[in-house]
Amino acid sequence: QVQLVESGGGSVQAGGSLRLSCAVAGIYYSRYCMAWFRQAAGKEREGVASIDKFSDVTKYTNSVKGRFTISQDKVKNTLYLQMNSLTVEDSGMYYCAADTSLWTCPPQVVTELNYGMRYWGKGTLVTISP
Repeated sequence: QVQLVESGGGSVQAGGSLRLSCAVAGIYYSRYCMAWFRQAAGKEREGVASIDKFSDVTKYTNSVKGRFTISQDKVKNTLYLQMNSLTVEDSGMYYCAADTSLWTCPPQVVTELNYGMRYWGKGTLVTISP
C-alpha cells in the first residue's frame, strides 16, 4: 500500500522559510516522478516542483524559481521542499505526489493546473502572514 505523509507546514511571516517533508512508503520502483503541489483557497491546484526519482532532475514553476528547492533522501525515502523568501502568495495546502507510470516528470507537472498524479498525500498547511 502506497503512503505519502507530509509534514513541516506551519505559519511564518513573509520573508521566512519552511521545509516540508514527505515520507514515501510502499513504492519499490527506481524510476518514477515525485512532485509538490499546492492549492490556495479558491484557486486551482498547481505544481510547484518536481524531481525524477532516479536522476534527481528537477523542475520548478516560475513563481518559485530561486526560492524553493526540491530534493530527496533516497535512503530515508523522503521528499523535501525547502521554501525560502516566502510570500503571502505561497500560502496554501501543500501536497506531495508520486506517479509510478512516469519514468521522468514531464514539464506539464509544473506548468499545467490540476495535473493528475497516481498517488497523493493528505497535505500540510502553509500560512504566510504579511
